Amino acid sequence: MQLSALRIDSSLISTPQRCFNRPNSQIDKAIVPKFVYCGTLSRGIICSNAKAVAPSSSSPSVVEQPKGGDVLDRVGMLSQVSGVLGCQWGDEGKGKLVDILAAHFDVVARCQGGANAGHTIYNAEGKKFALHLVPSGILNEETLCVIGNGVVVHLPGLFAEIDGLESNSVSCKGRILVSDRAHLLFDFHQAVDGLRESELAKSFIGTTKRGIGPCYSSKVIRNGIRVGDLRHMDTFPQKLDLLLSDAASRFKGFNYSPDMLREEVERYKRYAERLQPYIADTVHVINDFIGQKKKILVEGGQATMLDIDFGTYPFVTSSSPSAGGICTGLGIAPRVLGDLIGVVKAYTSRVGSGPFPTEDLGKAGDLLRFAGKEFGTTTGRPRRCGWLDVVALKYSCQINGFSSLNLTKLDVLSEFSEIKVGVSYKCIDGTPIESFPGDLLTLEQLKVDYEVLPGWQSDISSIRSFAELPRAAQQYVERIEELVGVPIHYIGVGPGRDALILK
Repeated sequence: MQLSALRIDSSLISTPQRCFNRPNSQIDKAIVPKFVYCGTLSRGIICSNAKAVAPSSSSPSVVEQPKGGDVLDRVGMLSQVSGVLGCQWGDEGKGKLVDILAAHFDVVARCQGGANAGHTIYNAEGKKFALHLVPSGILNEETLCVIGNGVVVHLPGLFAEIDGLESNSVSCKGRILVSDRAHLLFDFHQAVDGLRESELAKSFIGTTKRGIGPCYSSKVIRNGIRVGDLRHMDTFPQKLDLLLSDAASRFKGFNYSPDMLREEVERYKRYAERLQPYIADTVHVINDFIGQKKKILVEGGQATMLDIDFGTYPFVTSSSPSAGGICTGLGIAPRVLGDLIGVVKAYTSRVGSGPFPTEDLGKAGDLLRFAGKEFGTTTGRPRRCGWLDVVALKYSCQINGFSSLNLTKLDVLSEFSEIKVGVSYKCIDGTPIESFPGDLLTLEQLKVDYEVLPGWQSDISSIRSFAELPRAAQQYVERIEELVGVPIHYIGVGPGRDALILK
């Protein structure tokens, strides 16, 4: 099949070659954020593309990092197909890294989740954008944004985002593709989400009530409606009637009538017309781009500890935000996946119900919440906060095989004289727990062993070099690397695009 048959603008196919394809001397420095690369040694870490040195007696191994250069020394080595995924319970700051890296990729793609994702990014002028469905690469003018088949799409929300971007001079025309295989999330899914939470009473999940779970339920029981169905409005009413009737039979509080069906059909006729230029066989498009050696960056929503299989079930999301979701959510082969970057806060937060071993219910938790502005992008709810959980982080790294980590919000810890790190779990009888448990009762009853590290109590938000960080801040980063066994290549010290240190 030719790409032209998919009604994709030719501008989407003939993506111009950008900085990563040029010699370093030809780089347009204007589009590369001015970060400082640190060529110092990391303790206890084996980095890819690095020359190993004989280990010392004080650490498992010592690795010599590449020397010199700027941001391209790190970013330029990323694989053709790379990914950015969350390590914790979401809200780690994935959107910022995706926004920064997007300038070096042809495509940024979402593979799972829906509008329950809330990615906050800032443009060069410092203007804030809160994205929920549109990939975070949209601020980079030459990047194509793809919403893959694994995403559930609420069209009113998607159009509202596009309108908001366009009103702020961010062009979306010809720059967004939506998979014809992606499932449609309707307003009634959101209503059902709320009714479901009410049914659960004290055992409620604490969802965003954006209809994500009910939409994935429709998909799995095989009565869902896909984006491609909008091309066949002659059969659309019957499919929607089946969906609405099913909801009405299940939930007494859901009032379904013929008028509701009629209004929804008319509304989706208008949506279908507007969405038509965006619809594409993205499985074909993505794989064609891979064959053309285009660079693709996958943006994960939510995070591994909310994974439907690997998270704190049932207090999880309804998709697979871990590495496996990339292949199923975009239709690409596992063998083409390269570097995966895990994004982790310097502390921990989560929204909604569920186990949270390192949660701090005292003054420290309150300070983390307000210093870190921990209020949900999607819901506005205050987030539960606590110390960094290394057990959960190692588990996340094991599942995803991260090649490096992005440690975010290090600056938030600047007010603490001492910083705790959860390094191991044990049962209430003192028996050590070897890995992150899947049993909910065990998670609720376990005890956490902490290491206490010195704080630095100074503002680090303007620092752009690892060598210039206070020694205590350097030690905190190095200790995490040592405990987890994965190098930290990116360190966030503020919300802005330039507030990033490359290590």
